[in-house]
Amino acid sequence: MAAAPTAPAAAGTSDVSTSRSPWASSLPDDLVRLVASRLLVGDLLDYVRFRAVCRPWRSGTASPGGRGVVEPRFHPRRWMMFPEGNGLYPGHPNLHGYVRFFNLDTGAFVRAHIPLFDDHCVLDSYEGLLVLQRDHDTAICLLNPLTGDILDLPPLSTLLPQMRQQFTKGFRAQKRLSLLRCLSTAATFTDGVVTVMLAIERFFCVAVATSQDQQWTVSTWYYAIGRPLLSAQGKTYVVHETSVEKTLEIFQMDTPLPNEGLQEPKLIATYRLRGPVCFVECDSEVLVIGHDSVAFECRLLVYKLAYHVVERNKGLLNRWWKYGGDHLRWPVKQWKLRQGVSLHCLLLC
Repeated sequence: MAAAPTAPAAAGTSDVSTSRSPWASSLPDDLVRLVASRLLVGDLLDYVRFRAVCRPWRSGTASPGGRGVVEPRFHPRRWMMFPEGNGLYPGHPNLHGYVRFFNLDTGAFVRAHIPLFDDHCVLDSYEGLLVLQRDHDTAICLLNPLTGDILDLPPLSTLLPQMRQQFTKGFRAQKRLSLLRCLSTAATFTDGVVTVMLAIERFFCVAVATSQDQQWTVSTWYYAIGRPLLSAQGKTYVVHETSVEKTLEIFQMDTPLPNEGLQEPKLIATYRLRGPVCFVECDSEVLVIGHDSVAFECRLLVYKLAYHVVERNKGLLNRWWKYGGDHLRWPVKQWKLRQGVSLHCLLLC
């Protein structure tokens, strides 16, 4: 494999070109900004490369440096940290501080130098941002791996005094912290203030803090969960399988805005599906995937969650369309989607 390009440590801060290109510098400023905005919608790295062409293009467009976390437009949404395998975890001495990232749309690789892994561990990711925990003080951090921007949040250890009743006597603090690290992250970004909500999967509760807080606040309620979580667009979705009629209930937990309190999970959709059930985010759409029965010849069903939320509000939740409506269905053994929907899109988006 050819050597992967290296992502800049702080995108937009280095002066790559020293001479002006005549045709580039002659472009109108409004056209430069238009092209840059189109590139930013697609991929942050393309935007960074565009700004590196010449000084006029950099001066006429916003720099991601210093804004890579607080402004969602600079989030590397379609980039995923690539597992090296063979025991080469992030921060392994043989990697020399470098980590590779994989673009889910183009298949491209970039190599970023992230020395933070010497004393941080990865807990989760959200919209391409890495959720890290610092070793010595358990502080939670959000890191944009392509710009190098980092945002500090309160230490995870501030949850321990608030969750004494959840722990069995005799648990040491280090053991208790390890139980809190199994989490799912959602966040909102409003006027430079970042609010993060952690769904702590082992204890069925959530904790919330902003970039201006000194400690996390634990919810006074608990959520029911029977399936993996999904966090997208500032919301966390959970699935609960009821004991009556074997229906699946989808609950939504919203990340509060600054100066707002946590709201209890709300039921947004109900499905007659058999497990295993999972969520998939595809082009900003949340899909619910399950089976229509437990038989060997069962069919795989794919639902658009947004469609059912709208129909539920209209009182029309039980409306079914065969194709092109609220769901698609096809034999599991066939592994082929109809109506032009690709399996690649379903499984990888």
